[in-house]
Amino acid sequence: MITAEAGLDAQDLGFRRPWAAAIDRAIGAVVEPAAAFLVLVEIAILAAGVFTRYVIHQPLVWTDELATILLLWLAMLGAVVAYRRGEHIRLLVVLRRCSPARRAVLETIGSVVTAIFVLELMPASITFFQQEQTDPTPALNLPHSYVVLAVIVGLALILVLALLRLSEGDPKTVVAAVAGAVILSAIALFGRDLFATLGNLNLIIFFVLLVGACVIIGIPIAFAFGVGTLSYLAVTTHVPLSTVAERMNEGVSNIVLLAVPLFVFLGLLMETAGIARRLVEALASLVGHVRGGLSIVLVAAMYLVSGVSGSKIADMAAVAPVLFPDMERRGQKRSSMIALLATSGAMAETIPPSLVLIIIGSVTGVSIAALFTAGLLPAALSSLLLIAVALWSAKRENLALAKRAPLTVVGRAFLFAIPGLLLPLLIRYFVVSGIATATEVSVVGIFYTVLVGVFIYREFDWGRMYPILLDTVALSGAILLIIATATAMGWALTQSGFAQQLAAMLAAAPGGTVGIMLFSIVLFIVLGSVLEGIPAMVLFGPLLFPVAKAAGINEVHYAIVAVLAMGIGLFAPPVGVGFFSASAIGKANPENVVRPILPYLAALLISLLLIAFIPWISLGFLPNATGQ
Repeated sequence: MITAEAGLDAQDLGFRRPWAAAIDRAIGAVVEPAAAFLVLVEIAILAAGVFTRYVIHQPLVWTDELATILLLWLAMLGAVVAYRRGEHIRLLVVLRRCSPARRAVLETIGSVVTAIFVLELMPASITFFQQEQTDPTPALNLPHSYVVLAVIVGLALILVLALLRLSEGDPKTVVAAVAGAVILSAIALFGRDLFATLGNLNLIIFFVLLVGACVIIGIPIAFAFGVGTLSYLAVTTHVPLSTVAERMNEGVSNIVLLAVPLFVFLGLLMETAGIARRLVEALASLVGHVRGGLSIVLVAAMYLVSGVSGSKIADMAAVAPVLFPDMERRGQKRSSMIALLATSGAMAETIPPSLVLIIIGSVTGVSIAALFTAGLLPAALSSLLLIAVALWSAKRENLALAKRAPLTVVGRAFLFAIPGLLLPLLIRYFVVSGIATATEVSVVGIFYTVLVGVFIYREFDWGRMYPILLDTVALSGAILLIIATATAMGWALTQSGFAQQLAAMLAAAPGGTVGIMLFSIVLFIVLGSVLEGIPAMVLFGPLLFPVAKAAGINEVHYAIVAVLAMGIGLFAPPVGVGFFSASAIGKANPENVVRPILPYLAALLISLLLIAFIPWISLGFLPNATGQ
């Protein structure tokens, strides 16, 4: 997973008016500590559940329910923090190419669309809140309305922040944007009878043109999905909009999704504990002296680090600063290094415990343990092909600057790296062997990382804990809000009959199973570049996986192919969000990276085709798995 903003291209959110700045600070002063505290509470609840279940064998029956209730609160408060910090996931290609004046106009439109989303959903959420007041939760016997209240509070705070942004905009631009929105809304509502005659053309209007336009101009994907879904249902159907609030609640009310904030937190802790740096240093001491050796280290480090981080930004930011200075000193071009960094990030999407794999398991019912086992060998194959291209391109590297490290230095480096090497192995073993769920094992990893940082490496910076918690909250809120709105959008598409039509079209693809697989690869590459992996999978996974299964394609194999294809789209120019993030981390103009990245993308495509049409690469280590 990767964020579009990622702190690298965030808009200027400073407020010129003192009263606006005061309100913004007040919201931050309340929401940020509360959300950070919720992360710690969730860790404590899961830790208590694991301890009572596996140690004293007297499980607490209410831990999962309480953790799920608090997850929706964490999701909505995190969405507020992400919106306040300008860190929601969105497409920035158009905004980057705009002049400051035009970008300001698009940002104003984005704030108006966000406000419309809230104003459409708020009454529906209040209605849903009233409906749920008499519906108690099974274990704790609490009114379910306590959970729904999180949506109302989050929406209200986002609306206030959107209005504060509009108050800072150019008055003429704000008036024009609001007037345009009112006119379009009036046309849509008064033209309901006309829309009723358009049939499936409405899907193009609302889910392609409206949602697509919102995404292209940089509106956060979660709000684009929400506006498209609410507008479609309000104009073309008689479905109560409270159904959207209900589907959003169901989309996030899954204990498996608690792995999102916890693995994000774990990944950030790794950097603070010094684990990632020591892994890189150990690899560099072993092969850093050979031609292209540091490129091997970069790919291998991404393979290891990506196994326990929820953010590809965190992965790349941990690896690049350690290796780039030496690589550049040896004569490698920065653009080539960034190309390898980006494609290594794409490769790492299948490495467990990838958040995309966890979410696939959540929305499609595919075994997460099987996905964790299946993702390792495909990533290894992709890594080998990337390394082959890197070694081929390292002909001009100046080896005079590279010195072989003495065996004592290599041994010492790997000795220091052992605690870090054990962490991903520990996580995968616990999940695959069934000792802990993907959610519970994140807590084990968190405690292990803190202990390693405090008692072994002795460089754990407690002062970084609160900023890390806030980063966790913002990224998790952005991801979970997308899951919520994508769940509602997927439901609307299913009710419209689109799911059945898509399934029929995919099933009728020429070439049978081969055609279905090729069509899926192209589709997921496009979706990965435009929507990013998690929203694309939440939206289309439940629609496409049954078709693949009916065609005789193993669901685990199909999932690995889909994730790698989306990873290629995510990190491929000219649209992929990850491509621009890697360029920003490497401090280079993205246009200079386009040519160097092409050979690496070709290597990934070859790897993807091999994985797609040789099922054993994904399924070889799974018991009783069958191929196509």
